[in-house]
Amino acid sequence: MLPGTIIDADKRSSRHTVPKQTFMTAIELLSFIAAALLLQLVAGIGWTVWRRRSVGVGAQATAPVAKPVKADAAWAGWREFRVAQRAFEDAAQTQCSFYLRPVDGQPLPAFKPGQFLTFALDVTPRSAGSAAPMRAITRCYSLSDQPDPAHYRVTIKCVPAPADHSEFEPGLSSNHFHDHVKVGDVLRVKAPAGHFFIDPDPSVPAVLIGGGIGITPMMSILRWCVGQQPQRTVHLYYGLRNSSEHAFKQPLEQIATSHPALRLNVVYSRPGESDLQGRDYQHQGHVDVELLRRTLPHGRHQFYVCGPPAMMQSLVPALAEWGVPVADIHYEAFGPASVKLPGAPEAKATEVTAVEVRFQRSGRTLNWDGRDASLLDFAERHGVVVESGCRSGGCGSCETRLLEGNVQYEHAPDHDVAAGHCLLCVGRPSSPLVLEA
Repeated sequence: MLPGTIIDADKRSSRHTVPKQTFMTAIELLSFIAAALLLQLVAGIGWTVWRRRSVGVGAQATAPVAKPVKADAAWAGWREFRVAQRAFEDAAQTQCSFYLRPVDGQPLPAFKPGQFLTFALDVTPRSAGSAAPMRAITRCYSLSDQPDPAHYRVTIKCVPAPADHSEFEPGLSSNHFHDHVKVGDVLRVKAPAGHFFIDPDPSVPAVLIGGGIGITPMMSILRWCVGQQPQRTVHLYYGLRNSSEHAFKQPLEQIATSHPALRLNVVYSRPGESDLQGRDYQHQGHVDVELLRRTLPHGRHQFYVCGPPAMMQSLVPALAEWGVPVADIHYEAFGPASVKLPGAPEAKATEVTAVEVRFQRSGRTLNWDGRDASLLDFAERHGVVVESGCRSGGCGSCETRLLEGNVQYEHAPDHDVAAGHCLLCVGRPSSPLVLEA
């Protein structure tokens, strides 16, 4: 073969004189190779130019950028977002929406309507004073709009101190957002997460039940249904006290007017003097099974419930007792361990009242005595600093490597716990433990 002949000639050239004919053949062959490579290069350049012209001028980048993030792929760790807009959603201005755009300018993944974002915040506790060092906390907030590749939206209710417990501080994170987070600020955010989201099957009517600020994931689900499945029947039940805290009032009324597939049921428990039934709200009282019995048509529905503890503890089990299959009841509570569904599988708990728990990184060995609701409460009571977020087994912020021992959960966590790890916020020891924290 010719390549072999050339190599052999090169090897022999140090010992013999190469005949002129062989030398000329090598030059000609190298010329052919160079010409072929040049032709291939020209063809490649031509193909690239043709492709760019076929896409169009508008698709060309104005400056070199990093490889874009795929819009359908979540990111790992923290990502920076800039607050692009703030907007109050209720008359009392206790519920504020924050519109977030990625600092890197890359498209955002299309989350599942109903999921939440996790934020890393540096806040100063009010009781500590302005000179006190800032405290790092992690908090989770539901997305309140349909997926958009350009921005996310969360709506946060400012939580005051309880009226009957003035010794308690107001909500640390929510007040930080309302008082200090301004347009232009940059926040660190984890990708959308959570197992609470709409079933995409349009043949099953959806019943969305939001209590108070629990309306936020329902707005995300509702707007997605209107945009993607406009013919799907959706029943929205929104329970609150009166019009002063009625969030998204105008948008909800506009959607109900323009989309007959939406059945809107607003329920006021304490209507104000100027609140008019039939105009501002449809029912007085609370969202309960009796109201659902009276207003829902017969047939199968899938229920999505989010609200404060009192609502969740009464309504969710009542749905199951009414006969709704457990598989058709989806809920996100502020502390879902308090919600017990009849017939739902539960982890068998072994009551342990005296075991040793060692926090490896902190160098602390403590005695668990059974009085704390979770390992997170136990750690915080003893001054062991542990990152946390939702405190309900959903976000995974408190996930910690389990070096020795076993941790049990009253209910399976919503977060997918990695092998060899545990969630402190909903876990309790069933044996002596060694934790990496």
